[in-house]
Amino acid sequence: MIAQQIRFNLLILVVCLIGCQSVAQELSETPKEPKTKFYEIRGTNAFDVALGTSVINGDFIDPMFEIYSHFGYKRHLTPHLAIDFGYHKFNLAYIDLFNEGFMSFDLNLELLVIPHERFSPFIFAGAGYNASNHFKQTAPKVQGGIGLECIVSNQFALKLYTDYNYVSSDTLDGLEAGASDDTYFRIAFGMNFYFGGAEKKAKILEDYSTEIESNSITDDKNRPKL
Repeated sequence: MIAQQIRFNLLILVVCLIGCQSVAQELSETPKEPKTKFYEIRGTNAFDVALGTSVINGDFIDPMFEIYSHFGYKRHLTPHLAIDFGYHKFNLAYIDLFNEGFMSFDLNLELLVIPHERFSPFIFAGAGYNASNHFKQTAPKVQGGIGLECIVSNQFALKLYTDYNYVSSDTLDGLEAGASDDTYFRIAFGMNFYFGGAEKKAKILEDYSTEIESNSITDDKNRPKL
């Protein structure tokens, strides 16, 4: 499991570097026309749902994959950057030994690497609150993950993602042993339902039109008279 964590962290680092390079390139360029495609194919807000599997990395051997579901809300601050709040319901289990239901409430900062394209990787990280059924056991946690999103039709996307969760408790599986706290992975396939991009697009186009008219008036004033 340690090797898996190292590979996972390296993958997040690579995607993060690609994302930073993409953002820097976009900021350094001065486009002739405003970029509004993000608001046409996506939007400033999104509801998302997902279904997948979860697996624990704790103090016992033979962990098993269990069911995992999620729904949440995402608000884009910019085409690249969003704040995401999600509710997650899942089970963690070991074969013939342990099976317990959990939930988590996660707040993440998400980076969409290529927001103006229909297919884009994304990365996210944040903090959350983990609880067993009926809140018998609770603990704060941190998490991070990566994924891929594909716009199927305007304002509707499919996504595949995985995350790594580090819980500040060593009793997640009912046993306190070892030198580190318990962790778990989740992987899921889901959908994003975007909305709210029309007003932002109209504002960008209005500002662009005003800038063009202003530049045109300035050019006319500076043009020498014959």
